[in-house]
Amino acid sequence: MPDKQWRVGPESERMIGLGHPWIIADAYTKRWPAGESGDLVKLTDEKGRFLATALLDPAERVVARVLDRKEMMLDRAWLSRRLRGAIELRKAHAELGDTNAYRLINAEGDGLPGLTVDLYGEYLVVQLYSSAWRIHLQLLSQLLQELLQPAGIYEKSRPQKTRQLEQTSDTKKYSRLMAGSPAPQPLEVRENGLNFLVKLEEGLNTGLFLDQRKNRRELMTRVSGKRLLNLFAYTASFSVSAVAAGASRVTSVDASPTYTEWAKANFGVNRLNPKRHDFIVGDCLSVLHDLARQGKNYDIIIMDPPSFSTTNSSRFTTRGGTSGLVAAALPLLQPGGLLITSSNHQKIDVADYLKELRRGALQAGSGLQVISLSGQPEDFPYPVTFPEGRYLKYAVCVKRVI
Repeated sequence: MPDKQWRVGPESERMIGLGHPWIIADAYTKRWPAGESGDLVKLTDEKGRFLATALLDPAERVVARVLDRKEMMLDRAWLSRRLRGAIELRKAHAELGDTNAYRLINAEGDGLPGLTVDLYGEYLVVQLYSSAWRIHLQLLSQLLQELLQPAGIYEKSRPQKTRQLEQTSDTKKYSRLMAGSPAPQPLEVRENGLNFLVKLEEGLNTGLFLDQRKNRRELMTRVSGKRLLNLFAYTASFSVSAVAAGASRVTSVDASPTYTEWAKANFGVNRLNPKRHDFIVGDCLSVLHDLARQGKNYDIIIMDPPSFSTTNSSRFTTRGGTSGLVAAALPLLQPGGLLITSSNHQKIDVADYLKELRRGALQAGSGLQVISLSGQPEDFPYPVTFPEGRYLKYAVCVKRVI
C-alpha cells in the first residue's frame, strides 16, 4: 500500500465512524494526492490518524469506498474471505427453493462496495458500479472460478445515463465474457419452480429482476381465480407467476414490443398459453385511461415501474409520478381488490413513497389499507450502517370505498 495518506474532513470522519462505506467528494477530497481508480488508500483524520482502508475512484461523486476499518491489502486472502462469507450467507439464510437465479454478492451489503455478482444457472454476471474494481477483475474472476466452478463469467457494464439508454438499448451488447464458455442466448433459468428466459449479453438488464423473487412468490398466494392487471410488465415475470398460480385472466402492459414478445416467450417456456391472456403494448398511463373508458375492472393491479421512463406520450418519475398512476389505476380496481405497488428508487424512502400512494388514493377518492410492506429478499442484504441499501419498496394495499 502506498505511504501517502488521504485526509478526510469532519463529516466524512463522522460517517466512517458510523460505518457508512461512501466518501463523498468535498473540499477535503479535492486536496488529495493524485491517484488512479482502483488504488487502495489509507483514509486518515486531519491529524493523520488512520481511519479506514478504501478503494479510490477519484473521478466520481463517491470518490472512495471503504473496504475495511483496518489496514489491509486487497489480495487473494482478503477477497476470498469476503466472497466465502457472502456465499455462506446465502446457504444459511436465503430461501431459494427451486431457484437457480439469485444475487451472490450484493456490493455494500457483503462488504464489497460497488460490486455485484449474480448467478444465472451455471453462469455468473459481474457488474461494476465503480470503475475502481476494474483493475481487480482478474483476481475476482480467478476466485469465483475456484469457489463456484461456473460455466462462464460475464462482466456487464453500467454505462452512464442508463435511464436514457434503457429506452433504446434492448439489443445492444453491454457484456463481455471474462472466463469460461458463452451462455445460450437466451438462457433458461429457474425461479420459484418456474422457467424464465434471460439474456446475459444483450441489453442493460438480463430480463429478470432478481430482487423481486420473494415478492413474486408472495403474489402467487393471492391470485387464484383472480383477474390481474400487470403494469410495466417488462418480460412478465409477475404475470407468469400469477397465471401459474391460478389467476383466471392476466393483462400485461408494457411500452416495449420487444419486451412483450419476450413476455410471451416466458409464458411458452412454462407451457402457459399466452393466447388465453392479454398483452398490450403502450404507455401505461394512457392504457389505464383506455381501459377505464372500456369499463374494465380487475381484482388485482400490480405496478412496478422503473424509477424513470419516457415514451412518446409521457414521462414518468417515481417522485410525483406514482401518485398519478395510483389515481388512474384505482377506478379499475374492484372494492376490496389489491393494489400492489413497487419501486426500486434508492433516493425515496418508505415514508415518502407511502405519501405518493396517499396522494393517489385521495385524488381517486378511494381508501387504501396497507396490509403488507416488504423489500428485497435475503440475497440482497444491506448493513444497518448503510440505509441506502434498503432500496426496494413493495406495498400490498386493499382498496376501500370512502
